Amino acid sequence: MGGCVSTSSKSICSSRSNGEMAAPPSCAGIGFCGKKRSKRLFSDHVVTLQQLPSIPNRIFSNGKSRTSCIFTQQGRKGINQDAMIVWEDFISEDVTFCGVFDGHGPYGHLVARKVRDALPLKLLSYLHSCEARRNGSSAACFRGNTKADGGDLQKDGLTEDNKLDLIWREAFLKSYKAMDKELRSHPNLDCFCSGSTAVTIVKQGSNLFMGNIGDSRAIMGSRDSNDSMVAIQLTVDLKPDLPREAERIKRCKGRVFALQDEPEVPRVWLPFDDAPGLAMARAFGDFCLKEYGVISIPEYSHRLLTDRDQFIVLASDGVWDVLSNEEVVEIVSSAPARASAARNLVDAAAREWKLKYPTSKMDDCAVVCLFLDGKMDSESDYDEQGFSTATLQSNHSGAAVESDDGQNSEPSLQRNFTVRSSESESYKKQTVEVEGNAETLVAEDQTWSGLEGVTRVNSLVQLPRFSEERPRNEM
Repeated sequence: MGGCVSTSSKSICSSRSNGEMAAPPSCAGIGFCGKKRSKRLFSDHVVTLQQLPSIPNRIFSNGKSRTSCIFTQQGRKGINQDAMIVWEDFISEDVTFCGVFDGHGPYGHLVARKVRDALPLKLLSYLHSCEARRNGSSAACFRGNTKADGGDLQKDGLTEDNKLDLIWREAFLKSYKAMDKELRSHPNLDCFCSGSTAVTIVKQGSNLFMGNIGDSRAIMGSRDSNDSMVAIQLTVDLKPDLPREAERIKRCKGRVFALQDEPEVPRVWLPFDDAPGLAMARAFGDFCLKEYGVISIPEYSHRLLTDRDQFIVLASDGVWDVLSNEEVVEIVSSAPARASAARNLVDAAAREWKLKYPTSKMDDCAVVCLFLDGKMDSESDYDEQGFSTATLQSNHSGAAVESDDGQNSEPSLQRNFTVRSSESESYKKQTVEVEGNAETLVAEDQTWSGLEGVTRVNSLVQLPRFSEERPRNEM
């Protein structure tokens, strides 16, 4: 199995890599919307991985928060490899972080959990270092103090929203890069043929900042001019059949082609072996393909929210494989209680799997529903659904304790029999491409037509096997 390669090189594992210390911007206040903080926030303190389970306003297992609900259900392929998180008061009282992570490969469940826990801390750490570098006038930008920083804003020709956009864009890019670097050097977690998607958002006032890799997706429910609910897709599923993704992979000597028994599913293959057949173009981990075009650089975008925007849904592909964007918006908007919206959506996906594809194994499903008006149901309504309102130890893996090294579990590669439905989406995004060692910002405005027909696919076809003659350090 490909498991022995990623840990063969020297592991650089300091206390920072295992217990990432993130000192959130505290001296500047980071009141992004210019509001005075009424109380001391947990983000005023240094946060470590060991402290995460006790953080207030952070949920990562089935439950709800003040403005959201989350739910995950294991499929029929073994251990649940999906992970999710909502972290309110992320930096200030008006900033919320949300994410869904879908693992794949033998240790995909561990990769997804690791990213869930460490990636938000890396964002906090970057913002702290950004504040330390800029200090002075730029701190006013974080606080939303346009008067104090007005001269700089006018001099640079940038509005406050533009500056925040640039700060968050860099925060997402650097945090994703640091996350993948940590996974590569992790001493107890083998990511050579295992990885994870990530769809993450930060809501800060009326600003929505998004970063995603892989095929997990974010959509928004909004009202049109006729006051009807419509679905707006916020992220694009980053698969190998996207022209820009295929071009990059081929430039790096990777191969993109589909198997004969699934001609509608292009995959990424090593140049010298018909493996692993990864069905996505970007992911955390999967280091067997990182030199051949698979990257962890997120597609980043920024959107200004309006009063018509009602809620945001983040979900793994187990939901999108059987439900359309419009169906998801209809299910969430018609939920009898907001606190049950995520669970209702997963239940609906499970029913669709049984009805449409009774011979296929249902995929894991994870859903985050964030309501933009900041309102939720009463506690009594929520308790009737049988959830726990406290931050709980994640139990969807069936293990008593989540462990990064996987010593308490016996992971095995499960074949994923999922279904891809056809969709056509228009999008205008800021994307980052890699040419050599340089990162180039590319603006795109194009329409991409999704896969036609219905195809059963695996995230990975098989693990690569290397001969004794091939040195491991070549990877």
